[in-house]
Amino acid sequence: MKTSTSVLAIGTAILIGVLVALAGSSGGLRWGGFPIFAWGALLVFLVQWVVFVPSWFAHTEHFFDLTGSLTYLAVVALTLLSRGSVTPYSLLVATMVTAWALRLGAFLAARVRAAGSDSRFDAMKYRFAWFLMTWTVQGLWVLLTAGAALAAITSPEDRQIDAFALLGVALWAFGFGIEVAADEQKRRFRARPENLDRFITTGVWGRSRHPNYFGEILLWFGVAVAAFPSLSGWSMVTLVSPLFVWLFLTRVSGVPLLEAAADRRWAGNPEYEAYKAATPVLLFKMR
Repeated sequence: MKTSTSVLAIGTAILIGVLVALAGSSGGLRWGGFPIFAWGALLVFLVQWVVFVPSWFAHTEHFFDLTGSLTYLAVVALTLLSRGSVTPYSLLVATMVTAWALRLGAFLAARVRAAGSDSRFDAMKYRFAWFLMTWTVQGLWVLLTAGAALAAITSPEDRQIDAFALLGVALWAFGFGIEVAADEQKRRFRARPENLDRFITTGVWGRSRHPNYFGEILLWFGVAVAAFPSLSGWSMVTLVSPLFVWLFLTRVSGVPLLEAAADRRWAGNPEYEAYKAATPVLLFKMR
């Protein structure tokens, strides 16, 4: 990637981050004369840039995914503790994000240890602007996905756990369960030597070609549903969270890249073509 393109992407990510911080701070609680949501947004990007420095000098991507997960934990803790009083509602919303981040962090850390490296970073970790762009975009990803939850946590309203919260938790739990099952089933499948050149079609993978992404989108939709009653005015912008996750995973990264890689590897294979024809790309096929 050209340096100018990377610099432009960095600037764009920061600009979007600032706009989201302003919108999410609308009507929210303040700490030290500054909106708590904005403090959280600042922390999100600072964590990425601080960890980027040693990662650049070591030319390593080993801390990238783990840093993203830890950033969720840090920003949720900051916003929750800074509000002064922790309510059952704010604790519920925070718990959904925290549980997801803890599970993802452990899963990604184990995957990095097993693989030893991530081929996505082979070239970029030696290109300063490109590598920095990746860390900066990760900061924006954290802010956008967790935005609705952070806005709900920093809302001045002392909300009770209502029907929206319960519905949101139910959707989150269903999506979380599917994502965990998908990751574990694929891990076990790949661990068997006889499956080295095969594709998985069992378990939840027989109901969706990308069940982990379906679960990811659904759980963030659940968080947005739970957060919705606490939002008003410009803070409603943070409800873009599940839409952003869906667009990114189905149009930018994730599904398009994996589908293309699978087609290159197994196109023309009768079993693969039958699997594609019978199994939805994303939606979860009920039986």
